[in-house]
Amino acid sequence: MAPIPPRRKVLIIEDEPSIRNVLYVLLAGLGYDGDAAPDAHHALSMIRQDQFDAVLLDLRSSKLPPDQMVRAITELRPSLVGRVLVITGEVSNPSTLEMLEHYALPHVPRSRITSDLSRSIAQMDGLTSFIFSPR
Repeated sequence: MAPIPPRRKVLIIEDEPSIRNVLYVLLAGLGYDGDAAPDAHHALSMIRQDQFDAVLLDLRSSKLPPDQMVRAITELRPSLVGRVLVITGEVSNPSTLEMLEHYALPHVPRSRITSDLSRSIAQMDGLTSFIFSPR
């Protein structure tokens, strides 16, 4: 009997419990383990202590400028470079747009979060980064 591969683990950084729960359920339905942090402080602590295969980051939850939060995550865990999926509604904000350009992060409307998250997570072997816009 072939060994069962370990389940991938995704950190959800989201301050709204209802959205955290939806993301957690979506990930579980796709066969991934989820862990949640309500803010940047908790998330960075968890990243220091545990291995994650990807991060779903709500920039409003981070309390840090977008580029600083993505940089902090990838400095702590270089294996997460290109594996941070960002959730934001601030795509017209100049600093967010600069970060999108700097990290080459495409934008995906939040209205398609369930279909696009499913597709994106299903491709985790070659994880790419996506932006989910809430409005």
